Amino acid sequence: MRRYGKLKARIGLGLVLSVVLGAGVASAKVQVLPETKLLVEGKKVTGQSGLLRHPVVKGLLAAFERAESGLQKEEIDTLMQFYAPAYDYHGLKQADVRRVWGEVFEHYKALESLHLFSDIKVLNLDGKLRVEVTCTGGLYGTDEQRGKRVTLDSWFHEIHYLVKDGESWRFLGNAGEVPAGAPFSSAPHHPLF
Repeated sequence: MRRYGKLKARIGLGLVLSVVLGAGVASAKVQVLPETKLLVEGKKVTGQSGLLRHPVVKGLLAAFERAESGLQKEEIDTLMQFYAPAYDYHGLKQADVRRVWGEVFEHYKALESLHLFSDIKVLNLDGKLRVEVTCTGGLYGTDEQRGKRVTLDSWFHEIHYLVKDGESWRFLGNAGEVPAGAPFSSAPHHPLF
């Protein structure tokens, strides 16, 4: 419980710093937390330097960095390369995500996301590599009408599923429940990362 509290405090601080400092930072915010555990074929890899050198972690970081680059440049085609053809989040497919990103780009500027990885599990399912990444983070932008910085979405210990597609990792979807109800005016941003 004590370790969980420290992790929660560190993540909270990271989110606060992201919101406070976010508008002026040009690089992507994808971080493997020091406490992160990598599980590959039942073997744990620990230690920050070992994790960051591992080819799976390097590939995941590169995939999220490419997505962040597309996000910040508002290049929907670049951003959509992050999504696997089989992407499915409770019935939302790639075409749905493209539409939602188009709406986000229309109404918000200076977009950026934050991804803090706390656990990574590598699985081999039917000869395909797949990862489950426990992630905390958010999606932020400046509302074009009001000019205010806003949080478009946030998540805590969400599990992102990615699959190895050629040389790149691509996003399959998230674990978790679909909200029972959302205000009519809200856009379904949550499936985006």
